Amino acid sequence: MEMKVREAVSTDAAGLAEAIASAEDSGMMLFGPGERRLTQEQAERMIGNFREDSASALFIAEHNAGIAGYLIARGEDTGRTRHRAYVVIGVHHLARGKGTGTALFRRLDDWARRRGIRRLELTVMTENETAVALYRKMGFDVEGVKRDSLFVDGRYVDEYYMAKMIE
Repeated sequence: MEMKVREAVSTDAAGLAEAIASAEDSGMMLFGPGERRLTQEQAERMIGNFREDSASALFIAEHNAGIAGYLIARGEDTGRTRHRAYVVIGVHHLARGKGTGTALFRRLDDWARRRGIRRLELTVMTENETAVALYRKMGFDVEGVKRDSLFVDGRYVDEYYMAKMIE
């Protein structure tokens, strides 16, 4: 089966919760491995909240009838910030290196253009070289470094602040 990227619906809740847990188990996300226990019910509420928020979106990548990854675009409705969205992406460990992230970002670009979004932004641990390479490939540039932004395994970790302009 080919990779299919679409907006999440309530029946995706169990698979989304599993994909989020798998991504967080990587140790490269905001939540550490096992720190957040997202239930199917909580995932279903999350999906519902995104479906009701006209400024935001929650996309999932399906592959082999399972959820391979997810991408959240959190927008705003205030006049001065409605042109931007903050991005969070996670890929299930079984789907890494198979084009999942690229497919999700392509769908994000289409969504952003249709919504009139000019700026996409995200943060990433500076040591997450795989993610940084993906973000650069998808047109994101480093705008700055958030020094000691996270406390991971007993040490402070820097994050890049990255952004992409949609033309």
